[in-house]
Amino acid sequence: MKSITFLSRNRYFLVAALSMVMVRASYCKLMKPAIPAIATYFGTKCRYEEVNPHLMDNILFVNKSLMGPPSPDCRAVHLIAVIRHGTRYPTVKNIKRMARLYDLVKAEATGPDWWLHDIKNKWRMWYTEDMDGKLVEKGKNDLRHLAVRLAETFPSLISEENLRGDRMEFITSSKHRCVDSIKAFQEGLLQHWDVRGVGFKHYVNDSLMRFFEQCQRYVEDVENNKTALKEVEVFKSSVEMEEVRRRMASRLQIPLSQITTDLVEAAFFLCSYEFAIKSENSPWCNLLDEVDAEVLEYKNDLKQYWKRAYGHDINRKSSCSLFHDLFRRLDQASYDYRFGEVTKAVSIQVGHAETLLPLLSLMSFFRDETPLTAENFSQQHNRKFRTSWMVPYAANLLFVLYECSDGLRLQFFINEKPMPFPNINHSAPLYETVRNHFSDLLDGCDFKKECELPRVKPTKTEL
Repeated sequence: MKSITFLSRNRYFLVAALSMVMVRASYCKLMKPAIPAIATYFGTKCRYEEVNPHLMDNILFVNKSLMGPPSPDCRAVHLIAVIRHGTRYPTVKNIKRMARLYDLVKAEATGPDWWLHDIKNKWRMWYTEDMDGKLVEKGKNDLRHLAVRLAETFPSLISEENLRGDRMEFITSSKHRCVDSIKAFQEGLLQHWDVRGVGFKHYVNDSLMRFFEQCQRYVEDVENNKTALKEVEVFKSSVEMEEVRRRMASRLQIPLSQITTDLVEAAFFLCSYEFAIKSENSPWCNLLDEVDAEVLEYKNDLKQYWKRAYGHDINRKSSCSLFHDLFRRLDQASYDYRFGEVTKAVSIQVGHAETLLPLLSLMSFFRDETPLTAENFSQQHNRKFRTSWMVPYAANLLFVLYECSDGLRLQFFINEKPMPFPNINHSAPLYETVRNHFSDLLDGCDFKKECELPRVKPTKTEL
């Protein structure tokens, strides 16, 4: 009898102990959510799921009410998708920054916080320089899943029949993360259709997908010009950035003089990469709060604004070649539709954030009335130009040509959401209306003229 009582008591204590563990685990989950509080501020390092939160529940979900044709009588006849590569590792430059921060925190930081204990005792600096911007497995899945969603959205265009009939074209930047992304997109289609024994081709075209490197005026006036990003440099010394440094130094109990702007950004990057790559709410995320994240997001948006968008006119004009190629394809599809059959149904083009931002700016998307500067952070909380929403990993611009009862119509989607063309009051205007709207760019915007540097006349020297 005593042994039975003993066992019963043990069982009771075991159940009670397990219950306490489960309660504490649940409590920890409540205290430490899976998604960092600052996840929506990561700019070009944002996950695609932050832009489309419904994908967290079902990664293959398609919102047919948003992605459907403009009217029931319309049929999609041509699709161009300009896509950013998927989630990637940090570049060498940022890996070095992150390593410096880790070494400093491990050696100098003090305090009782659990997250600091985890950084110093559990976390290891696992990023290595050979990773240098390579696509991660999550990045491949970004493109595989996007491929399936687009095939579900446009089944008459992204189809096995069009694949076998060579009516789908795949173009990529030469960078390995882009080549790997387009291969992952193709894998996603093959898995979706359960197709075997069919090979995909892709073409590397840096003139289209890395046009910025071949625009001499851009390289000279912006890329290699130390004053081109002066607004960014001024903001790095601003009151707002100084306060971010102070708060981070206080959390770590490290002298302010040791916390540079670069190290603040390294903490931001560590949180973003740990989350994007491993889906972890890293202890590094506790070094910054949402107030800090807003400042750092603005600093990164300032950089993109002045380096890739509206800050300098040549940023936008450097994408003239891609813009003209886009409309050449649409013109050809329009001609083929009128006088026969559309021979190319789909063009999938994979590039970079640096590919998408100049094109969006050239076409006047996300343009604010007041330019972004180092001085007007407080007035820009509701700005349109927010890279976190524009160009996360796997960002995509879709140009869809529809055959409708009243003619051909063109609809634009960004990140699987419809967006009207600037200053055109129709979600899917007639194609001719769009062409007329962009007539100045179509008649001009000559890449060679915009990008060539003026020739310096040799001076005559007297002997």
